[in-house]
Amino acid sequence: MIKMGVIGYGYWGPNIVRNFGETPNARVVVCCDRDPKRLEAVKSKHPSIATTDDFEKVIKDPGVDALSIVTPVATHYKFARKALEAGKHVLVEKPLAASVAEAESLVNIAGKCGLTLMVNHTFIYTGAVRKMKEIMETGDIGDIYYFDSVRINLGLFQKDINVLWDLAPHDLSILGHLVKEQPTSVCAVGSCQFGNGVESVAYLTVYFNSGLIAHFHNNWLAPVKIRSVIVGGSKKMILYDDMQASEKIKVYDRGVEVNGQKSVHDTLVSYRMGDMWAPKLDTTEALRGVAAEFVDCVQTGRKPLTDGISGLNVVKILEASEMSIKHRGREVKL
Repeated sequence: MIKMGVIGYGYWGPNIVRNFGETPNARVVVCCDRDPKRLEAVKSKHPSIATTDDFEKVIKDPGVDALSIVTPVATHYKFARKALEAGKHVLVEKPLAASVAEAESLVNIAGKCGLTLMVNHTFIYTGAVRKMKEIMETGDIGDIYYFDSVRINLGLFQKDINVLWDLAPHDLSILGHLVKEQPTSVCAVGSCQFGNGVESVAYLTVYFNSGLIAHFHNNWLAPVKIRSVIVGGSKKMILYDDMQASEKIKVYDRGVEVNGQKSVHDTLVSYRMGDMWAPKLDTTEALRGVAAEFVDCVQTGRKPLTDGISGLNVVKILEASEMSIKHRGREVKL
């Protein structure tokens, strides 16, 4: 039985508590939060779970095997480092840390201590992304030409991070999961509408040596909520629309074929307009998969699907994108 402590019981904390509470071989034994009202909410809904506002008390408790860090990004490193140094396995919300240096430090500490460090890139555990991975591994999509994502809505505004740090980790983690090749550079532009130095609209482009290009559009000021990804391949294309109640994944047998070139100005192109099909997806809650993966990795010692390295790779892109934005879209090497 893995005895869990949850640090932070705000917006996402209740979901973490619920899913670990329903996962075999796991039990949440303590919740920590600075807000007395949030601790009262824990006591009301989960009377068997102990509560405290003292993080040090939690990491010194020999009855706690692992921690889930569900706090603002700026605090991830402090809490995760202390937990790892105290011998606790750690699950951290995305992104892993607020800088590459912090993320690398956590990966190194976890490796030296032989502890599980996992990042909650939740979308990797959805039936939709798992199906995309399955389809792409068959080779049916062909060579990957582009990855295009849109993740926009009205709010929720963050005080300490910009819109890319808030929203892009979801789709960056999906990209890293689907594509084995590592990116080489990024360009990003963004704008701050409220004079607080935090960009609320941003566009990020990620480049690869193979010619693959990935683009991310993130916005806190959109009148509608859109959650979509298109993966374009040489043979087929995939549309992932997370706002759909059903048929979140659609595979299109459509594309363009170049049949010849008479001259540099006269390329012969034909269009393939084949069928579309929507595969059946596993509807199990993604966070249930996260909890099960973490518990199994703690018990067996195997590497998590979304381990510290995958979290570090996302932070590398985010940090480079922030540098690019400050220089009006200048290309930054990774």
